[in-house]
Amino acid sequence: MADFNEISTLIAKDLLSIKAVFFRPEEPFTWASGIKSPVYCDNRLTLTAPDVRLDVETSLQKVIEEKYPDVEVLMGTSTAGIAHAAIVGHLMNLPMGYVRSGAKDHGRQNQIEGRLEKGQKVVIVEDLISTGGSVIEVANVLREAGAEVLGIVSIFTYGMKKGLSRLSEASLTNTSLTNFDAIAKIAAEEGYIKHEDIEKLLKFRDNPSDESWIKG
Repeated sequence: MADFNEISTLIAKDLLSIKAVFFRPEEPFTWASGIKSPVYCDNRLTLTAPDVRLDVETSLQKVIEEKYPDVEVLMGTSTAGIAHAAIVGHLMNLPMGYVRSGAKDHGRQNQIEGRLEKGQKVVIVEDLISTGGSVIEVANVLREAGAEVLGIVSIFTYGMKKGLSRLSEASLTNTSLTNFDAIAKIAAEEGYIKHEDIEKLLKFRDNPSDESWIKG
């Protein structure tokens, strides 16, 4: 049986070590939406760090095997989930494909790439869950194609209330290898941030639109 606490700690340490998740509460990043954020997340960096990549892919495999033993196909989200779906699909000897953000305007005009039969049991592979909007769209495309979406696996989640609520409304379950709370705790323990910064980070997580956390 997979030890999910052990996996969460391992992946949190890995992501911090390569700055795939990077905290800067004193100098917030600005998202495209204009929101000030104390955290920057780029899980694509795991692909260029072989040791971390191995931890991520084998951990995703463990989660899928435990949570979704009946899975028949892995489907990555475009574009960040594609590589992870491909690698884990190889490890598990499963077919994989991916879902485009929109249908192609040429050829067969596919939005789903790879073979998918009606009724097949699918697990979606995503790198990051924030508000949940993009992965819900992917699930809807797969369901419209006749797939049975068993759930989502991802590397990291912010655990934002909006995201959790939207996934629940869409009847989707996400299992992330690690999460915002775990990474904030380990970041403080290992000196990436100050212990007093944790409260700021969790205030941001609970309401990203409220910038009062910046002042403490």
